[in-house]
Amino acid sequence: MKTIILCGGHGTRMKEETEFKPKPLVLVGGKPILWHIMKIYAYHGFNEFILALGYKGDMIKQYFLNERAFNNNFTLDTKTGEIAFHNGGFDDFKITFVDTGLSSLTGERVRQLKSYIGNEDFMLTYGDGVGNINMGELVKFHKKQKTIATITGVKPSMRFGFLDINHDTKKVNEFYQHQVTDFSEHNEDDRGYINGGFMVFQNKIFDFIKPDSMVESVFVPLAKERELSIYIHPGRWKCMDTHKEVEELNRFYQANPFWKVWDSNNH
Repeated sequence: MKTIILCGGHGTRMKEETEFKPKPLVLVGGKPILWHIMKIYAYHGFNEFILALGYKGDMIKQYFLNERAFNNNFTLDTKTGEIAFHNGGFDDFKITFVDTGLSSLTGERVRQLKSYIGNEDFMLTYGDGVGNINMGELVKFHKKQKTIATITGVKPSMRFGFLDINHDTKKVNEFYQHQVTDFSEHNEDDRGYINGGFMVFQNKIFDFIKPDSMVESVFVPLAKERELSIYIHPGRWKCMDTHKEVEELNRFYQANPFWKVWDSNNH
């Protein structure tokens, strides 16, 4: 199953970093956050990625084209152009790079990738969030639910809005997009759950995504049709939306990089 990663936004809320680089290349522990996200997926066996590029997308291409040189000691023969790498520290990623427009909205970016997905189901995430998500369990849950879409519910430190959840069916009753609401009207257990950004879709989702739209806009009608399931993530999650959160993630990386599931020291 392929994974689309949305990498095209301008990252306007963290200009300290994104004035000179795209948000997915902002460094956490010396590596782009995009690399961390891909390592989480690859650890669980999902190593085929489609990067939806936009703002400064060429820099993302350049990073991965030169990743071997960045991450390894090597000997270069300038006469022949031959390179001998010494560490053998290579990631097992298969990456498709697609320019989806400088200012395209998220739904439009996904819509443009249909031909690269084919007729298969696929996963989708943003280029700015990490967590110790079990991707295999997420996909298994999605297939069991048989709904068009599955999102991952997380409880962040701040409340961006909430999801009204039916805990028996594991489906979303209503989806409130970017809306802070009176929590007292709803189930106490649902307080603070938001879409953590790790999503799985049946291929028919392309029938719901309108041109020049936000992909998140499909969740409202899907929830009404009981076609939106929620996988409750019991572990940890952190997004990177501001420069302060960049600093927080780097402190986590030094003290407790909970998302480094590929590192046996974090198990």
